[in-house]
Amino acid sequence: MKLRLTTVFIVLFFMALRVEAAGVDFRLSSKTAEFSYLTESSSFGYGGADMGFGVFINENDDILTSGSILVSGSSAGDVRALHFGVGAKVYLGFLETITNDNGGALAIGGRVRYVFPASTPLAILFEGFVAPNVVSLADFNGVREFRVALELEVTPSARAYVGYKNLEVELNNGFDYKLDDKAHIGVRFSF
Repeated sequence: MKLRLTTVFIVLFFMALRVEAAGVDFRLSSKTAEFSYLTESSSFGYGGADMGFGVFINENDDILTSGSILVSGSSAGDVRALHFGVGAKVYLGFLETITNDNGGALAIGGRVRYVFPASTPLAILFEGFVAPNVVSLADFNGVREFRVALELEVTPSARAYVGYKNLEVELNNGFDYKLDDKAHIGVRFSF
């Protein structure tokens, strides 16, 4: 377990050397923890792309790493507080199930975020990614991740949020393994 975790952090560290940080995101629940390193690329489309590298762990010693790219922006209409995003996410996991399943998947998904106009901005966020069997590797037969959160902008560079996340991996043996199905709290810092 320690060797796997060390390998994951070394890989993320060297990936982080290639890009400049735009922020970090810490998310905790009673049985899970997730850390994401966030970057931006202005060379991707009109508004650029948000890229992230993350590590998810839970009390069962499951480790799921991810890399994502999400292009987002406001709609062309009058509602500037409404933001849409589409993108892809790559998962690589080491699961401590009965048979110690390992694998990966490529998911597509999106995000919808609405900022309520107020002196202290509040936002609601819906996010989801799905990977079917055809783009899954090794012991994985699919991945589904859905998240909803209520965010509070504490300062322009810091957000706190409370939310719920469902993260499930379908394994080759037909078993749906839930890594996360809990409420969480988190903070996001932008640089």
